[in-house]
Amino acid sequence: MFDTMTITKAFASVCGGMLVLLLGGWAAESLYNIERHDDVRGFAILIEEEEAAPEAAEEVIEVAFADVYASADPAAGERLWRQCSACHVLEPGVNRVGPYLHGVVDRPKHAAEGFSYSAALMAQDGAWTPENLSAFLENPRAYAPGTAMAYNGMREVEDRANLIAYMATFQ
Repeated sequence: MFDTMTITKAFASVCGGMLVLLLGGWAAESLYNIERHDDVRGFAILIEEEEAAPEAAEEVIEVAFADVYASADPAAGERLWRQCSACHVLEPGVNRVGPYLHGVVDRPKHAAEGFSYSAALMAQDGAWTPENLSAFLENPRAYAPGTAMAYNGMREVEDRANLIAYMATFQ
């Protein structure tokens, strides 16, 4: 069944296949390896970079939210509302994943009828003043640790002020 000729042919086939793979790899390497610099003639010129003078750290000026909110643009807030509208509505009494936000500015916290608030928000007292809304929108998880709101926050104070001004138009 297995004679010497069959074994020799099988061994030659394996060796031939390996040779084809090696030659194919060498051909592909020479065709597609453009970044070879071992045969480049010339001299490398080293350029010393000047050390940049350390620039004065920019001062971060804290602006009171009330000042930013006083000049907020509700029309710009309407554009920002789109990301909120995935979970909230501005119609009274209609809850989605989040509570309705009609009249939310200066409304007592956890006062949306028919919505089941998380324990983190139920522990909050007071009203949703523009300042409280701004702090919540900046980082919901820091404002109310354990909140069910899966929003990462809005970093720009002007954006928060514009959004709150837009929501305040729905009273």
